[in-house]
Amino acid sequence: MSRPRLPAQPTLAQLRALIAVADAGGFSEAAAELNVSQSSLSEAVGKLEDVVGLPLLRRTPAGTVVTPAGERVLSHARQAVQAASDVLLAAQETQALSGVLRVASFRSTATHLLPPALAAFRQRHPGVTIKLLDGEARGGGAAQVRSGHADLAVVIGADLPELTVVPLMLDEYLFIAPQSRGTHPVTWAELADAPLIIPPGPNSCNVLLREYLRARDIEAHVSLEIEEDSVILGMVGHGLGCSVMPRLALEPAPPGVVSLPLPEPFTRPLAVAVLPHRAHLPVIRTFTQTLIGSLKAGLPPRQRSDQAHQDALFH
Repeated sequence: MSRPRLPAQPTLAQLRALIAVADAGGFSEAAAELNVSQSSLSEAVGKLEDVVGLPLLRRTPAGTVVTPAGERVLSHARQAVQAASDVLLAAQETQALSGVLRVASFRSTATHLLPPALAAFRQRHPGVTIKLLDGEARGGGAAQVRSGHADLAVVIGADLPELTVVPLMLDEYLFIAPQSRGTHPVTWAELADAPLIIPPGPNSCNVLLREYLRARDIEAHVSLEIEEDSVILGMVGHGLGCSVMPRLALEPAPPGVVSLPLPEPFTRPLAVAVLPHRAHLPVIRTFTQTLIGSLKAGLPPRQRSDQAHQDALFH
């Protein structure tokens, strides 16, 4: 008696092709990024659609978009590809790590917190390639970790659903004003009247600032919205307004500005976020430990987070 024929199963290569085209927004862009031919990508996606029995991608004048069925398949495809890669990562010894580690970070933390850790990590583990991702893109660093776009992220917060969060430090917000203002204490009335220059839209620092002010019945008086921290500081230095920003975004402070404490302390808790089942992968665990060690060596005690919470990830 012949055995029943098993239904066809998608291959990892087909799933990777779907993910690449979906992320790149087109077959030619994905082919260039993966350094493969466009025809091979198209063939892989076509075979996957044959297995699924539904179209997963649709070409439009604006580019290639994912169909509703493709959206449902895509999240499982990411999990399957990531799980296959994690099999190899889990088998690695910490003395000989290799592969690619994708780290999502804000500009300020990428500028001031990550470089010492990256230098130390590269020296010990030259076989690992680090890719830095924009921590404000794709819904933020936490969303990138959940979706599989990032392996870990520097985030704001201590309690994020579906993620293991390891506290790093407290980053204090400061009032930034032209040097001519002087250094007398900042008042609530000044904060209410000050023409603020802040980042636009749903920027994480912007959201926290507005929440801080509204909790004290103050509506931010926004005079300008500017994306780059350095441009904001230049505007403040020329007397075009004031700002409130984390200390890490301010440093090094340019000439022509003063930075002062707010009337009540206001900090953003910075942390590393990872998926719980991936936290113990050697490359992720080792990089997180390296980052914590780098911060412990370089930060004053008042800015460090509780070491017990940091150790919880590894025990």
